[in-house]
Amino acid sequence: MAARIYLDHSATTPLDPRVFLAMEPYLSGEFGNASSTHAEGRKARQAVDTGRAQVADLLGADPAEIVFTASGTEADNLALVGAVRATEGRCHIITSAIEHPAVLETCRFLEQSGTAVTYLPVDGDGRVAPESLRQALRPETRLVSIMAANNVVGTVQPLDELARITKQRGALFHTDAVQAAGKIPLDVNTLPADLISLSAHKLHGPKGIGALYVRRGVKLSPVVFGGGQEQGLRSATENVAGIVGFGAAAALAKAEIASEAVRHAELRQSILAQLEQTVPNAYLIGHPFHRLPGHLCLGLLGQEREVGRILEALDELGVAVSSGSACSAHHTPGPSNVLLAMGFEAERALGLLRVTLGRFNTNTEVTRFLEILPQALSAVQLAETQAAPAFSGAGPFPQ
Repeated sequence: MAARIYLDHSATTPLDPRVFLAMEPYLSGEFGNASSTHAEGRKARQAVDTGRAQVADLLGADPAEIVFTASGTEADNLALVGAVRATEGRCHIITSAIEHPAVLETCRFLEQSGTAVTYLPVDGDGRVAPESLRQALRPETRLVSIMAANNVVGTVQPLDELARITKQRGALFHTDAVQAAGKIPLDVNTLPADLISLSAHKLHGPKGIGALYVRRGVKLSPVVFGGGQEQGLRSATENVAGIVGFGAAAALAKAEIASEAVRHAELRQSILAQLEQTVPNAYLIGHPFHRLPGHLCLGLLGQEREVGRILEALDELGVAVSSGSACSAHHTPGPSNVLLAMGFEAERALGLLRVTLGRFNTNTEVTRFLEILPQALSAVQLAETQAAPAFSGAGPFPQ
C-alpha cells in the first residue's frame, strides 16, 4: 500500500522528530513542577525559561514578553478579553470579517457584554484596505485585531501599514499569527504590534501549547485565575514538555524559514501550473502573491456542491486535504463565511479545496497528488452522472 500524502498543514502539522527528542526527557524522567523550589522544580523552570527564550527569538522579542497559553485560541481570547477588561469607560474594537472563529466568537461575546465591534470588509483577494481601518477608528477604539494570514485562503494582510495606522490613533494592535509564524518573517522590532497569538502545532510542534506576545507596558486583565503563573495572566501549572517542544519548534522554524519558504512557493507554483492543464475548472482563491508560501486555496467551478465527495474520494486514494478551517468543522455546513466576505456568490462559496504544504512534503508526493486529483474529480463526476435520473419526456419538467 502506498504511503498517504498529507497536505493539510494549515489544520495541524506532524511533530518534527527533533522536537520530540527535545520533549522526551520532560515526558518521562524530568517531571518536576516549574513552580517548585527543589532541584526537580528548578530543572523544569530552566527548561521553561529556555523554551520561552526560543519562542521570543522567533519574533525578535524579549522572553519576558511571552505568555504561554494552552492554545492559539486561548491566546486570542486573552488578547481581546484581557484588553477590553483592562479598559475603563467605553470600549470599541475593530476586527475583520474573515478572522478565525477564535477572534470572531470572542468579539460576539464581547458585544453581548456591551463592547462595540466593527467588522471590516475585505476585497476579492481577502485583504483589508488600510483606508477602511483608518475610517473605522474612533476616539474610544481600544484594540484592532487583524490576522496576519487567513487560514482558509492563505492571504497575507498588509500588517505593517495596518499596525502603524492603529498606533497613530493610540489603540492597541493584535494579530492572530497562528498560521503565519514560522512561515513568513514577523519581527516586533519593525512591526508595531502589541499582541501576537501563536500556536506550536502549526509549526511542527506539539498540540496543547500556545503563546501570546505582550509588548512591554501593555496592560491586560487575566481570563484564567489561580496561582499567578505567567505573570499573573494565565494561572495554571506550566506544561513543561509542551513549552520545551514549542521552543524547539520555534528555533527550527526560524533557522529554516527562508529555505522552506522558497521550497514551498516553488511546489505551490508547480501545482498551479500543472492544474491549468489537467483540471481546467480549478482556479486560485486569494491573493496571487501576498499569500503564505505553501498555501493553495482552490475553487472548482461547477463542482462546488461536490467538494465533500471529492474530499472523500481523495481520502480513499490516500490524500489528506481539507475544504477549509478545521476549527469550523463543528459549525453548520454551508457557504464559507470567508468566501462570502470576499464577494463570492453563495453557490461558489459552497466548496473549496485547501491544499497546504509542510516541512516533510516532497516533490514525489506533489507529483503523485497531481495524478490522483484528476482521478478523484472524474470519479465523482461519473458517480453524479450515473445517479442522475433519466428524462423520459414526461413529468413536471418545464417545456
